[in-house]
Amino acid sequence: MPDETRRAVVSNAASRPALRGGLSEHTRNRLAVQLRTMYDMVALEPVPDRFAELIAKLDDGDRGKA
Repeated sequence: MPDETRRAVVSNAASRPALRGGLSEHTRNRLAVQLRTMYDMVALEPVPDRFAELIAKLDDGDRGKA
């Protein structure tokens, strides 16, 4: 690539907002807030009975091995 072209590409890239993974910082921040909110809501939900029973069975199996 000729030096003039290389300088133009670097200059053009420097004038654009920094992107990470194709998303602007503003978009990444909004997604982070929304994902955290969703995670917090799910974390507050009770454990389904089916999962609680499975966990109890797994715990009992671990105690039998100790």
